[in-house]
Amino acid sequence: MTASTTDPPAPRPNASPTWIESTAVLVQNRDRSKAWYRDQLGFDIVDDGDHWVTVGRKGKGGLIHLCQVSEAGEGAGLEPGNTGILVYYQGDLRAAHDRLQRAGVKFSEDVTERPWGTYCIVVDPDGNELCLMEKAQ
Repeated sequence: MTASTTDPPAPRPNASPTWIESTAVLVQNRDRSKAWYRDQLGFDIVDDGDHWVTVGRKGKGGLIHLCQVSEAGEGAGLEPGNTGILVYYQGDLRAAHDRLQRAGVKFSEDVTERPWGTYCIVVDPDGNELCLMEKAQ
């Protein structure tokens, strides 16, 4: 028997409200990446406990776990390209883009306006791409 589009969703055992606390991004050198995310993007170092290093905004959730590829297990490798991570930027994104570019930050896409928002794509030292999106006021 197949479910129709009008059937209610099947109950999930032990379902409870949850959220995503961190997303792992593979990096070659955790110390270099930690400094880049802090000094170039202005993120806070939220946790710094040997293997467990996260960056983001203290008290805000949505952290990036800088996972050193040499510790990620057999067969792990860098995964450059789109991480799917969206970072909201409050303020003038064009001015921020220009300031970051002058500081040596690389972009795979400069500031772009779409009907759904204004964004640019920043590239970390290992080729991981993050979408910076201007937060509507």
